[in-house]
Amino acid sequence: MAVFVALGAFLMTLAGGWTAQRVTDRRHLVLGLAGGLMLGVVGLDLLPEALHAAGREVFGVPAALLLFVAGFLVAHLVERLLAARQASHGAEENNGRAPEVGLTAAAAMVGHSFMDGVAIGAAFQVGGGMGTAVALAVIAHDFADGFNTYTITSLYGNARRKAIAMLVADAAAPVAGAASTAFLTIPEALLGGYLGFFGGVLLYLAAAEILPEAHHEHPAPATLLCTVAGAAFIWLVVGLAAA
Repeated sequence: MAVFVALGAFLMTLAGGWTAQRVTDRRHLVLGLAGGLMLGVVGLDLLPEALHAAGREVFGVPAALLLFVAGFLVAHLVERLLAARQASHGAEENNGRAPEVGLTAAAAMVGHSFMDGVAIGAAFQVGGGMGTAVALAVIAHDFADGFNTYTITSLYGNARRKAIAMLVADAAAPVAGAASTAFLTIPEALLGGYLGFFGGVLLYLAAAEILPEAHHEHPAPATLLCTVAGAAFIWLVVGLAAA
């Protein structure tokens, strides 16, 4: 049942990536929306779950928040190192961005989607009602995941075929994650730490890369409205899932 429900997440992720491809003539709006979606996912979904799951504190600070900061710093460090390496070898850059960063970020999105599938499978082990609630929440925000995966990969100058390949991998990941729950149990504290770290990575990409790019090209009110709408959409999804 969990795998069958995860197929809905597969289709919704593809729908999100397809939407990102079709609106390339409004790239600034796409980037503004993607930034809002990522901000909403981090602040309203990932961090609350990470704080709840990780639990313990390290020197007075929740472990999930420490890993959140670590994720932000690691994303910044990796991007700077890859960009510096590319520049030192005289390689052509995409406005100072290294394509490897886009692929790495998209791979992190795939990992997150796999964990979504694990969450579906684990919830169904608890009970059908719990499984249905979690599945609806995952399916709803997987549209944003697909949208963001394609957008991030493309933004860093990767070819369209690579962006589509990462999108397909992101779509298949929840199915694989749901299937893995027949053989795999992930400790809650480890899951919380992962969510915190991943949230820091996403926030860096949204705040340091995607939103500045969106408003640099077209600093229009419509771009800002798309960002607000993206965050509001995630709020709606989280609220419906909690209802």
